[in-house]
Amino acid sequence: MTTTIETLTSLSPADRQRLVEVWESAVRATHHFLGEDDIQFFKPLVRDAYLDSMRLTCLRDAAGRIAGFIGTTGDRVDMLFVDPAQHGRGIGRALLEHALACGARTVDVNEQNPQAVGFFLRMGFVRAGRSEIDALGKAFPVLHLVKE
Repeated sequence: MTTTIETLTSLSPADRQRLVEVWESAVRATHHFLGEDDIQFFKPLVRDAYLDSMRLTCLRDAAGRIAGFIGTTGDRVDMLFVDPAQHGRGIGRALLEHALACGARTVDVNEQNPQAVGFFLRMGFVRAGRSEIDALGKAFPVLHLVKE
């Protein structure tokens, strides 16, 4: 695995497709509270809106495929997804450390995703609040975390 952090200043069609693939496979592996309808609801939003609305940074594997990515807006981490086949290899940590070095300090995490909650707490984030619904008004409780 390469450890080079790459900021994606413009998305090629292949990179966009791969980001969506990583997002979907990671969601299916970790967001067990989402049903198929939920995944299909979010997928076009990710592909057609979210990826274009934030600063994207990725890590590629030895073959040049995106293994994980992080999206940030200002001081907020909006997305952090790693290909499940690459879990446990430090990709998420490397991407988050890069985002922190660039000024990221907050993240909202689905409360029903204990793997992500535990990851951010281990990385030094603390709970600053909680919402019963997500940013789109769906009944998925969100924890608001800040880096101390």
